[in-house]
Amino acid sequence: MKAIVFGALSAFAIALLIGNGVIKMLTRLKFGQKILEDGPTWHKSKQNTPTMGGIIFIAALSIPILICLPAMISAGEYRPLLMLGLSLVFGAIGFVDDYTKIKKERNKGITAKQKLLLQVAASILFITVMRTMGYLSPSLFIPFVGITVSIPWPLYLLFSMFVIVGCDNAVNLTDGIDGLCTSVTAVVAAFFCGYFRWIGSPAGLFAGALFGGLLGFLVFNKHPARVFMGDTGSLFLGGAVCAMAFACNSPLILVTVGIIYIIETLSDIIQVAYFKMTHGKRFFKMAPIHHHFEECGWSEDKIVVVFTLVTAAACLLSYIGIAAL
Repeated sequence: MKAIVFGALSAFAIALLIGNGVIKMLTRLKFGQKILEDGPTWHKSKQNTPTMGGIIFIAALSIPILICLPAMISAGEYRPLLMLGLSLVFGAIGFVDDYTKIKKERNKGITAKQKLLLQVAASILFITVMRTMGYLSPSLFIPFVGITVSIPWPLYLLFSMFVIVGCDNAVNLTDGIDGLCTSVTAVVAAFFCGYFRWIGSPAGLFAGALFGGLLGFLVFNKHPARVFMGDTGSLFLGGAVCAMAFACNSPLILVTVGIIYIIETLSDIIQVAYFKMTHGKRFFKMAPIHHHFEECGWSEDKIVVVFTLVTAAACLLSYIGIAAL
């Protein structure tokens, strides 16, 4: 519990301390967001808002873990470092994507194929190292029913790769309006703080630092946002969420705690499929679904509150279901 509290408080303080400086630096470098032409028209006012602000919570999370690194190594605990490693690799992919968009002055960075190959490689490496170090077994814990199903390691590796890459891109889709991805993921991080505490794992330091860092970043990212996290931040967060789930040896818990990520992704898939099947008709007014609600007249603040409350309810239900076993 002390590790979780230390991580949360220190990351929150660091995010607040460096936030303004990072925003000024991004503004000076002219790292401004390019708004999609097919997005909501009123988003045009956000053009050139500093992006890549995910650097704020990435630094806020990394510093407490690095401070505690000697103690963790002496105790033989490497999970927070491995979790940070996966998150940083995904954040680096996002950074390259963001930087490419800015340099080419367009809203498309590296190709989808390039991004996918890098994500797959990072996922395989993370799962293999976790397995080699004894943190993972080729079995799946099924939440709520308390059943563990053993599966062949190659199949587990394939499943894990699919989950990590899929979740990472789902979190990226959720980053579409001010404070949405930040708020939803902060609640998910809070859930994992409780989960790590319940299983008595010192890896809770990572979840605590993520929670604190996101709360600090939200001060600058809430509507009207002074800075966007960019793909640098959203892909980092996707990696962090997946890393926490696998560090708990419970990747299937993402089905409930990550319900908003899943809904956002499904809405995009449904929109594209329906558009193709009907030769131009749309199922939603706009996808992902947070834009649909914007088109229905919901304010950004209302969408953030509702989606965050849905996530909180799903996380509470998940925790109760696990703790009751």
